[in-house]
Amino acid sequence: MAKRSVVNREANRRKLVAKYGEKRKVLKNIIRNPVSTFDEREEAQRKLNALPRNSCPVRLQNRCRLTGRPHAYYRKFGLGRNKVREAAMAGDIPGLVKASW
Repeated sequence: MAKRSVVNREANRRKLVAKYGEKRKVLKNIIRNPVSTFDEREEAQRKLNALPRNSCPVRLQNRCRLTGRPHAYYRKFGLGRNKVREAAMAGDIPGLVKASW
């Protein structure tokens, strides 16, 4: 089980990404636009750098919903490998069966 503080930190990052997402998109479009002047780009870059570091979506880490485990995460289920196996053995995931050949 991951530490509560790490899971809470990740939740705070998700909130910041949602809060500043639109603002980041607008600033990045100004920077990428070839019609923008150098001064506009420079100002947009300055504003983008002034945003909180944790508002960048790249800093998000997928984690198991039950345990908070960051590695061996299955996106399809939103769970770590251990919990996927437990849920599959208990029959909680429809259509998922243990392989046998």
